[in-house]
This record gives sequence, structure tokens and C-alpha cells, in this order.
Amino acid sequence: MEAKSVVSSAIFTSSSLTPAFRANDINKRKLLLLPLAINPKRWSIGVNQRSFRFRPTMASLRGNLEVPTSVPVRVAHELLLAGHRYLDVRTPEEFSAGHVVGAINIPYMYKVGSGMSKNPKFLEQVSQHFGKYDEILVGCQLGKRSMMAATDLVAAGYTGVTDIAGGYAAWTQNKLPTEI
Repeated sequence: MEAKSVVSSAIFTSSSLTPAFRANDINKRKLLLLPLAINPKRWSIGVNQRSFRFRPTMASLRGNLEVPTSVPVRVAHELLLAGHRYLDVRTPEEFSAGHVVGAINIPYMYKVGSGMSKNPKFLEQVSQHFGKYDEILVGCQLGKRSMMAATDLVAAGYTGVTDIAGGYAAWTQNKLPTEI
């Protein structure tokens, strides 16, 4: 018996964000909405029976597990300029050494001795600054903590969460605006 895979794709520009297929085309799976602030470039979306992929952000839905979208720092900067808010999940010490302009610091982990311990009040503290439907960019130093934090936020029902790939190190390497 031959295995078959149904693949549909659409190519569009950010100025015309209407894909060539409808949400009902692939078993009523949700489609990722693209932000409006991205430079006009060509994007492609491929959908098959098992997963949903958006390149370059590599967001996917696998079963019922939602994985946050992750974007490069230059895209994150454009989203920030378009009104997204920046959640810095680094420790207070890392944050005070320098951070993205306008960032809000809510540590996902704290330094404990020679290791790190998860902030037990992280979601509660985030809810004091952000609503469930706010567009939130989540960044850390290199990208690991922010992905864990973004995953927790998505699992808690936050819908506009975007992880920043490479974190603050990539942000400064690209000479994007920072403050102390």
C-alpha cells in the first residue's frame, strides 16, 4: 500500500495576507495569523495532514500541544515597533546590565546557589502586566528560557506569544536598540 500525503501551500506578501486556501481545507485545523508589521517579503506556508509549518518561524501544532512561534531578532524588532510588548524573562541582574528599550522584566528563573530555580509566581506576575490576548515578545539571554516561558504562557491560554530566537545576545549582536 502506498502512503499518501496531502500538501497544500500558499505564497503571499505581507501587504496581502490572504492565503490561497481556507481554514476548512485541512480538517479544520487553525492557521497561524501573520503579523502585519513584517517587511514586504514573500512567505510560504505548507500544510499537511500531520503538522502545520510556517517558515521562517517554524511554529507548529502537534496533536493538542501548541508550540509558540519563534522569530529572529530583526523580525522581533519590527514587531516591537508595530506595538508588540517585550517581556524579558532574564534574572534581575542580567536585566539591569542592559535590556531592550521598554522591556518589562519578569524572571522565569532565579539564580539559586550555582544553579537556577523556576519562578513559582511567573504566570501570576505576567498576568499583572499582560492580558491573555496581548501581543507579547518573550526574550531571554540566548533563547532557552524564553522558549520555556513562552510555552508556559501558551499553555496558560495566552494567545499572542512570540519567542525571540537567540535572545538578548542576538539582539545586541544585531545592534538593535538597548538601554540600561
